[in-house]
Amino acid sequence: MAPCACCSKVSIADSLVLGAIQIMIGIFSVFMWYLLLILYMGQIKGVFGTYEPISYKAGCALWGVIFVVSGISIIRATRHPSQRLLVCAMIMNILCMIAAIIAVVLTILELSSFHSVSYRNYGQAKLGREISRVLLGFYPLELGISFTYTIFSCVGLCRKNEDLTEEAESTL
Repeated sequence: MAPCACCSKVSIADSLVLGAIQIMIGIFSVFMWYLLLILYMGQIKGVFGTYEPISYKAGCALWGVIFVVSGISIIRATRHPSQRLLVCAMIMNILCMIAAIIAVVLTILELSSFHSVSYRNYGQAKLGREISRVLLGFYPLELGISFTYTIFSCVGLCRKNEDLTEEAESTL
C-alpha cells in the first residue's frame, strides 16, 4: 500500500478507514441524540420533575457532527493531499479530541449522580442512562482515532517541512 501524504507510517487505506470510522461514530452519535430527544420530550411532569441529564442539555451526542466533519476532512486530505488540507484535518481532529474529552466528563458526571425521578419517568430515565453508557464507549474510541491521526499528521507535516528546508538549503 502506498503511504499517505500525511506521513510514511500510515497507508492511504488506513487513513480512509480512520475517516470512515469517524463518520460512522458521528452519525451514530447524532442518531442517539435524536433518540434521546424523542425519549426526554415524551416525559410526563411528575412529582419529582422530569429527568434531563447534563449531557443531554449540553447536546454531547449532537457533537457527533464534529466527528462527521473531521472524518470527511481526513478523507479529503487523503485523496487530495495538500498542506492546507492536512492542517485542516489536524485542526478538526484536535476539536474532536476536545469534544470527546468534554463528552466523557459530562457523561461520567451524569452516570455518577442519579436523582430520583417520578415513577412515570423512571423507564425513560433508565433507558436514557443506558444510551449514555453506550455513547460512553464510543467517545474514547473517537478520542483514540483523533489522537492517532493528529500525531501522525503532525509528524508528517514536520517531516515535510524538514524536507523542504533541506531542499532549499541544497539549492543555495
